[in-house]
Formats: sequence, C-alpha cells, structure tokens
Amino acid sequence: MAKKQKQLINHKIKSPQVLLIDHENNNRGLTDTREALQVAKDASLDLVVVSQRKDAPVAKVLDYGKHQYQQKKRQRQSSKPTLKEVKLRPNVGDSDYGLRIKRALNWLDKGNLVKFQVRLRGREHQHRDRARELLERVIDDLGEAGKVQSFDKRSLIVQVAPA
Repeated sequence: MAKKQKQLINHKIKSPQVLLIDHENNNRGLTDTREALQVAKDASLDLVVVSQRKDAPVAKVLDYGKHQYQQKKRQRQSSKPTLKEVKLRPNVGDSDYGLRIKRALNWLDKGNLVKFQVRLRGREHQHRDRARELLERVIDDLGEAGKVQSFDKRSLIVQVAPA
C-alpha cells in the first residue's frame, strides 16, 4: 500500500532553490530557499511546496493550516454523491425516454444517484399499472450501470445507485 506523501513545509524543504509564489500570488521566479523562507517569515506565513518539479519545486507562501483545511473540504465535496432527479409521465415518447435513460447512465457513470419519478394527473391515476411497468422498464434499461436502492410502488419512485 502506497503512503500518502506529506507536503514539504518551511525548513523541511531540502532543495537549494525554489520557484516562489508569494502571499499576494505574485510569481517571484527562481529564488534561494533561505530567502524564500525569510519572505514567508516576514509575512507570518509558511513556505509550502505545492508542486515537485525536476529542476526546482514550486513553493508558495501561505497559511498551511488553512491550506490543509481547504484541501480536506474540497475532497469531501468531491466524494459526496449527488442526487439527480428524472421526472416522467406514464405516456412518455420513445425518443424522450431514450434521452432520459442516456442522461441517467451518464450520471451513474460519474457516481451520482438517480431518482426516477412518474407523475400522474387526472385520469392517469386509473392506470397506475402502466406507470409501474414504465419504472420496471427503467430498471431493466439501467440494469448494468446501476443497482436499485429503493423502489416505492405506491409513490412511483425508483432510486438507483451506481453499480
């Protein structure tokens, strides 16, 4: 199992020179590491290597604690699956149905949850069996891309998670 590489900060930077980006996002170019540490110290911030390069690492003057917090927040945000919703009518056309299925497959590939809901109005309530058949057709068409998380036959809702 590979270890996660720690970021080099302040005096842990062994490279003699770094490409420096200061706390105001100005590119200062190739700078001596001791001089870069002094710039960070004067600003009461940390010198952090943000990118390792063969010739000289890219180092940025920033608040390391705040930087770590933002990275963790970004990772949590990206790993959270979102719920996408598709609303259908019981007498949906074939091309419209195909488009909705294709869009749902795309969402499932990206790792999102997809919720299908059949809306009934007026006399359509007399033909709830057609709506159930439509939802079962959706489940069959999404069979390999996702697995059914919940199937509520009463409220005509199917929730599909990525497989």
